[in-house]
Amino acid sequence: MTTTRTVPAAGFRDLNRLMALMTGDEKHGPAATSTLDALWVLYDRVLRVTPKTADDPARDRFLLSKGHGPMAYYAVLAVKGFLPAEWLPGFGSYDSPLGHHPDRTLVPGAEIGSGSLGHGLPLAVGTALGLRAQSLTDPRVWVLIGDAELDEGSNHEAIAYAGPAGLEQLHTLVIDNSSATYGRPGGIAARFEAAGWSVETVDGRDHEALHTAFTAQHPGRPRVVIARAEPKNA
Repeated sequence: MTTTRTVPAAGFRDLNRLMALMTGDEKHGPAATSTLDALWVLYDRVLRVTPKTADDPARDRFLLSKGHGPMAYYAVLAVKGFLPAEWLPGFGSYDSPLGHHPDRTLVPGAEIGSGSLGHGLPLAVGTALGLRAQSLTDPRVWVLIGDAELDEGSNHEAIAYAGPAGLEQLHTLVIDNSSATYGRPGGIAARFEAAGWSVETVDGRDHEALHTAFTAQHPGRPRVVIARAEPKNA
C-alpha cells in the first residue's frame, strides 16, 4: 500500500533555511530536526493560537517539554509571526532572547520555560486541571515530550493521573527517535494505554497522518500521539 502525502505548505519549506541561521555549540541539531514536521503541523493546522491571541484565555496552550534543541520551535514561531526572523542568528548568544532552552519571559508565544526534562507533562496536567476549574472547556492543552523524558518518574505519575481523571483537554505528542535508555514491554504506546489514554503511533514525517492523529476524537480521555522519527544517532 502506497502512502499518499500532502505537499508541504510554503512556510514549511522555509524552516530549514531559518534553522540554518542558528549556529554555535550545543544546538542539539538532531533533537530539533526530529520535532520539525510535528511542530509545523500543530502550528499550521491544529493549534488555535496566533500572535494576537497569545494572551487570550480561550487560546490553545502548547508546552514544549523537550527543551533540548529548540531551533525547530524558534523557526516555526518565526514563520508564524510570534518572533522576528532577525532574532535567529543570535541564537544562544549572551544577549539573545533565544536561549538553548526557551524562556517564557523572553520568547513570545512560549507557555513555559523548558530544560528540566520530565516537567512538561506534569505542567500540562496542571494546566488542564486549571482550565477545568475555571470552566474553560474549549481550550486544548498540547505538550511535546521526547521519548527519553519518559525515563523520568514525574512523567509516569502524570500519565497515571491523567487517564483516570479523564483530562480530555490534554494532548501529548511524544517524539520517538529511539533515544530512551530503558525499554518498556509493548513500547511507549502500552504505557499510556494501561493508564486509559487514547493512543496512536504515526510516522513523524507524514504530515497528513500527523494531522489525522492530532484531530481524532477521544471523548472522556486524554490523547497521546507517538511520532516516530529517525534514530538520533542515525
